[in-house]
Parts: sequence; structure tokens; C-alpha cells
Amino acid sequence: MIQETLLCSTKYTGAKKKTYERLINTALEALEQGFELSITELADKSGISRATAYRYFPAQSDLISATVESALGPIFSWRSEKQNAEERINDFLAFAFPQMLKHEGALRAALRVSLQQWATKRASLSPQTEKLVRGNRKEILATILSPLKAELPDELYNKVIYAISIIYGSEIFMVLKDIWMLDDQSIISLSQWIAKSVINQAKQDASKF
Repeated sequence: MIQETLLCSTKYTGAKKKTYERLINTALEALEQGFELSITELADKSGISRATAYRYFPAQSDLISATVESALGPIFSWRSEKQNAEERINDFLAFAFPQMLKHEGALRAALRVSLQQWATKRASLSPQTEKLVRGNRKEILATILSPLKAELPDELYNKVIYAISIIYGSEIFMVLKDIWMLDDQSIISLSQWIAKSVINQAKQDASKF
């Protein structure tokens, strides 16, 4: 799980921390080149014993979660001093998307694992498989958009969170890059425009409550 992995990455010190970071950096490098390594392949490529690698990452989903957490660390710690929600989300997307696009390989791997786990669960092949939790955006967006809580009824505030969560995430790459062939800056600008539109519509609707 993303949240658990974040805690896990901070508890290592000394040699264990160096080993952990070596494994993560090797995995990230491979993903950015379009390759996803198994735990065994990761160990071999990192020059670390397989038993050690499996102690850090018992399952592939653990590795992907840790890799995403490492890649997106700056996003998780991003904060704004501004009190205006529109300015906050605009600044956040301008900051977050370049980081996400830089590590697109890791994000696409997380999406693939999530889809694969959904298919496995639906087919009832392995109900005990540890699920890759992709929910960090809930806490991030709730923090950024918190000024709206005083302006909107709960129903509308939740709709804003749900709507913007659609555009903040690797899923947007599947549509805007793969289908529409937009460049990175166009994706950032469009996401900002959508967020602004959602917030403005919510404020208009609030007058009807």
C-alpha cells in the first residue's frame, strides 16, 4: 500500500537504507526505459541477493507502490500558503504534472498492476492477492481544496473532489497522450482549465442550495 510504503521507506537507516534506495533506483530506471522488472530480475540487476530483495518487496505490487512513492515524493509533501482554492489547484497541477510526466513509466506500471488485479479478482482466480492501493490523491486533493468546504455544501464539495480526482492521476495520460497526442504542456494547461471549470460550476450550483 502507498501509505504503508511511505512509512517503510523512512524506517531504514545505514546499509539497509542504501540497499532499499539501490533497489528502488534500479526499478525506476528500468520503468522509465519501458521495462518492468520482476523481484528476481531486480535483485540480479542491482547486484543484491534475491532473498534480500524479497525481504524488502515480498510481492510485485509492493515494489510498484514503493517505486511510485519514491517518484512522487515531492508531490506528497507539496503545500500552498494561498487561501484561494482555484489558485491552489492551479499551482499544484503546474507542479505535480511535470513530476508525474518525468516518472510516467512508474505510474503506468501502477495502473497496469491495478487493472491486472481487478481482472484477477473478477475472475476469482486469486482472492487473497494483496491489492495495490492507489488512493493518495484523496488526501492530497482534500488538503488543497479545503478552502472550498466553507463555500460549498458537502454534496457539491465532494463532487468537486471526485471530478478533479479524474484529471489528477496517470489515467489522464492514457487519453490525452495516447489518443489525442497532446504534448506535456497542453496536458497541464487542459487539466488546469478543467479544474477551474469544475470549481466555477460548483460555485454556481451552490446558489441553488
